Amino acid sequence: MSFLSLNRFKAVCLSIVFEAAAAAASSEPKIPAVGAAMQGMVDAHQVAGAVTMVVSRDQVLHLGAVGYSNLADQRPMADDALFWIASMTKPVTSVAILMLQDEGKLRVDDPVSKYLPEFARLKTPLGKPADITIAQLLHHTSGLADPKATETRSAQTLPELVRIIESQPMQFEPGSIWRYTSSGFDVAGRIVEVVSGEPFEEFLRERLFEPLGMKDTTFYPDEAQRRRLAHAYRADPKAGTFTLVSGLGANGAIPVRGETPPKGGGGLFSTARDTARFARMLLDGGTLDGKRYLSDEAYRALTTVGTGDLPTGYTKTKLNHVLGWGLGVAVVQHPEGGVSAQLTPGSFGHPGAWGTAAWIDPTRGVAYVMMVQRPNMPDNFENPPALAMLSAVVAAVANPL
Repeated sequence: MSFLSLNRFKAVCLSIVFEAAAAAASSEPKIPAVGAAMQGMVDAHQVAGAVTMVVSRDQVLHLGAVGYSNLADQRPMADDALFWIASMTKPVTSVAILMLQDEGKLRVDDPVSKYLPEFARLKTPLGKPADITIAQLLHHTSGLADPKATETRSAQTLPELVRIIESQPMQFEPGSIWRYTSSGFDVAGRIVEVVSGEPFEEFLRERLFEPLGMKDTTFYPDEAQRRRLAHAYRADPKAGTFTLVSGLGANGAIPVRGETPPKGGGGLFSTARDTARFARMLLDGGTLDGKRYLSDEAYRALTTVGTGDLPTGYTKTKLNHVLGWGLGVAVVQHPEGGVSAQLTPGSFGHPGAWGTAAWIDPTRGVAYVMMVQRPNMPDNFENPPALAMLSAVVAAVANPL
């Protein structure tokens, strides 16, 4: 696929947005092809509903909602619906670590044991001192294991959760293998607490969410936010059915402050608008609305592949080396499969376990956000709704009406 120049991309995007907005008489700009593609996903029983956004560095190019957030009540999906974004928490945790690095309070090359002394006793499978670094936590190369849910159920705070993580046998020698895990980011969240002297969730609220205008991003949705939660449904496209999932996304076991730790590997809830604010900050090199959140050095560390020649990906070996990993973000190296085919080299982002996704494409100057709640998505990298959204945006820009 040939890539448009940044100026051409912006010009066509703006043309589509303004024409579509005028035609639809909507208060929000829309790219019609995206709405049509996502409605197709609803009609095909891939998802019950979705919210999508496309943003440039300085404006919203598209915001749309299709389908339902509650099938039983036939409640239409709203563009302010709240979603569990799961592993999309990981880039947020990485940014928090890098903000502290910018302040001179830590370095990502520091050993974890410098801040959490109990990790000094951790041994590798070969019996050597683990000496895990913060960067290895965020590159998925630490060798830490993810404890089973039954093992972490008793943890109510990050210190309690980290003690359980530290007690697990190491999986491999740090830095020798890439293996996707969430525990490293939970440990990183605890490091934020130790270094900053604040609870992890408070640091994020004060330093990121409030300044960025992310008013609905939280580990602990309040009552009003719970009423806006999109319900989660397992989908069976062949049978044309959806099955409600109890717990997260279904007004069930929503985390409560003091009962569930703020998990840096996957605990956040958010909206499309909030996630797009975070994505715009990253799209613009660590700044938004004139405020800088990350230095140039920190931004490069976040978005530069730090996993070398290690095979990386999610589940399919054919995707090895398509993606490399920065600090908590997947970085497109070779656009050959899945969503990468619709992105330019150097694009980066992260999906969530229930199908949410955000991808930042600095070459085009655009970020894409998709919010759905499907626990049994066949593959997060080849997520059908995300592929449909990205394909529709690129096609609309390449072939404007």
